[in-house]
Amino acid sequence: MVKSAGPVRVRMAPSPTGFLHIGTARTALFNWLFARKYGGVFILRIEDTDTERSRPEFERHLLENLHWLGLDWGEGPDLSGDRGDFGPYRQSERSAIYRRYLEKLLDEKKAYYCYCTKEELEGSRQSLLAAGLPPKYSGKCRELTEPPPGREPQVIRLKVPGIKIKFQDLVRGPVEFDAELFGDLIIARDLGSVLYNFAVVVDDFEMKISHVIRGEDHLSNTPKQILFAQALGFALPVYAHLPLILSSSGKGKMSKRESETNLETYRAQGYLPEAIINFLALLGWHPAGDKEFLSRTELLAEFDLRRVQKASAFFNSQKLDFLNSLYIRRLDLADLVERTRPFAKRPVGEAQLTKMLELLRDRLVRLADFETESFFLFELPAYEPALLIWKKSDAAGARAALRKAATSWSALPAESFAHRDALAAATEPLVDPADKGAFYWPLRVALTGLAASPEPLATACVLGQAESLSRIAQALAKLQTMPDA
Repeated sequence: MVKSAGPVRVRMAPSPTGFLHIGTARTALFNWLFARKYGGVFILRIEDTDTERSRPEFERHLLENLHWLGLDWGEGPDLSGDRGDFGPYRQSERSAIYRRYLEKLLDEKKAYYCYCTKEELEGSRQSLLAAGLPPKYSGKCRELTEPPPGREPQVIRLKVPGIKIKFQDLVRGPVEFDAELFGDLIIARDLGSVLYNFAVVVDDFEMKISHVIRGEDHLSNTPKQILFAQALGFALPVYAHLPLILSSSGKGKMSKRESETNLETYRAQGYLPEAIINFLALLGWHPAGDKEFLSRTELLAEFDLRRVQKASAFFNSQKLDFLNSLYIRRLDLADLVERTRPFAKRPVGEAQLTKMLELLRDRLVRLADFETESFFLFELPAYEPALLIWKKSDAAGARAALRKAATSWSALPAESFAHRDALAAATEPLVDPADKGAFYWPLRVALTGLAASPEPLATACVLGQAESLSRIAQALAKLQTMPDA
């Protein structure tokens, strides 16, 4: 870790202009891990300077889903009294603070009002491009001592010196930009309306942010923010720019227009927050070993920004599915029942749902899969009688196996179906050890109607004695229509 001048204070600063993006969630996680790792403070700040697109419902969504992920913060807009001495935590509520710093720059002649219209600026831009020059502001209004007659100020600009801007990035190493290419940068439309880059610099200073950990797409903003900070006399934070996340197609970074970027999509499909956290941590970072299944405690112990890669991360949906299925299998059964209940569309009691999940949990990739994986327990699917036949065995063999099961199971007490071991003890004597499939295959299909399904004895325990016998009877009726081999 590159040390900062004070205690570790990091921030997550989303814009409430849409739903929580996977990339934003990844950035929040890395900041949260970094703060916890070094005993610091994780701060949530809402950057709502884009008044046309910012919406309260998007802010609520951001906060709700960050909470769902378990990424709690020590200071933020939703905490009682804006906990901490650095609020408010919405940029829309900090206008007076920004105005103070704007006036300081204007008073010190480090900033000035620009009177050039959009049409004039575009004409100048096109001329520079035609000449093969960088399309930067010409500085026309830089040395004005009084407003031009009949002109109104359009924006406020910072006087940018023609220097090289250098900084050490915790991920990318030494980075350098040429400020000569920027021209004088716009910092505000007027005293009451600052631009994003200026507000960020003031907020980071006022909130004593020690490390700015954010996505690589913000790298181009960094030299501008450094120029603003230097003009204001601020000490710089330590920067770390995380690699881009490429889409699952590998054809560019994940776009906000893709449904897969919306965290709510994964939540609605039944991905577990533990699996999402584990998966996000591996997008551009890896632990010292090859281990991929990492609990939150293990992530905290392993996390080190020096292990963040420079290359873009690939969003591998198959890995996410694998991790989620693994977390589902490792959940305590009572916890799994509680989490699955919202995804069970058919009414089912607690005890029955528990038995169903005991049977099906190894088949669930997402909790939403419960509906498709459990449908055969509620109604027997239509299937072809030929499916009941094991390999090259004839229909007579399948009928014989099912009759054995029906005769034996009819004689059992109902409680034998409460536990698989009890049912297995009664059933195993019916099976030829040399060809178990000849017995269990037709039984499996008879109970589920499916070629791929859970094993038959566990299924029978969920269905119960009466339903199991009824389904065997239906299978036998289907087999009556098939000739013997």
